[in-house]
Amino acid sequence: MLRTDLWASAFVRRHNDLGHLCVVARKGDPVAGQIFLEVDHLNGTVSLFTPAPSAARTDDGEDRVFQLRFDRVEPQQVRGRIAQELRFDPDLWVILVELRNEEPGISLVDA
Repeated sequence: MLRTDLWASAFVRRHNDLGHLCVVARKGDPVAGQIFLEVDHLNGTVSLFTPAPSAARTDDGEDRVFQLRFDRVEPQQVRGRIAQELRFDPDLWVILVELRNEEPGISLVDA
């Protein structure tokens, strides 16, 4: 599996190259930290993507697979969930990206 810091750096660079504002809001463990992706839709709502549970993953060779945890909700709901997770996992990374209607360009588990 690709180190978390390398994956996060590539993700942020790719989105910034596309003209999206994308930043690492919180750094966790550089080798094996989990990544939470917060998408600001620029209309007062945000979505949260979290790592998919291993039981939901297929063996298709994808390095990181996510699931949609919250879809276009109030920012406080997402921030509360991240704060709750940080109490459990202090090695967590948080990446913020601003996207209107574009897909974040990550692999998702089937709903």
